[in-house]
Amino acid sequence: MTANTPWLDRRQLRAWIRLRAVLELLPGTLDTQLRNDAQLTEFEYTALAMLSEAPGRTLRMTGLARRTNATLPRLSHVVTRLEQRGLVERFPCPENRRATNARLTEEGWAKLLQAAPGHVAAVRRYVIDALTDEQVDQLAAIGDAVLHALDPSGEGAVLYTHYDEEPDPRPGSA
Repeated sequence: MTANTPWLDRRQLRAWIRLRAVLELLPGTLDTQLRNDAQLTEFEYTALAMLSEAPGRTLRMTGLARRTNATLPRLSHVVTRLEQRGLVERFPCPENRRATNARLTEEGWAKLLQAAPGHVAAVRRYVIDALTDEQVDQLAAIGDAVLHALDPSGEGAVLYTHYDEEPDPRPGSA
């Protein structure tokens, strides 16, 4: 142990442990809801949602990996599963034949439309409705502060700021 380590005081430890609990419990809760109601994992839902928001419902695999915060091998595995279900299709990128695009199919769009209401209801139930309006604003500010520490260059800002301008009522926007 390092003698100069600034240990967390009780107030800081209380906040950290609660954040850790949220980070542990919330993904599984959202994943369970989506699996039960839509036969999708939370990551599959996120990939479909990101494609739904792209022009032509199409992204290069590298762009989709950035938007889902996934490695290309993990994303490729998931997109293969989504392709097998007819929800996504892959094809060579016309601008760069070395790149591959992923496009949301009509079946994928229909699946997203079917899954979105239940997912949004779960987000409301477990997060938004548990907070006051002031706490929702505080949560956004806390998220900004932590994200700035994690991503000081702002490289990943597209992932977490693309809803800052106006609310987006489209399916997948939660």
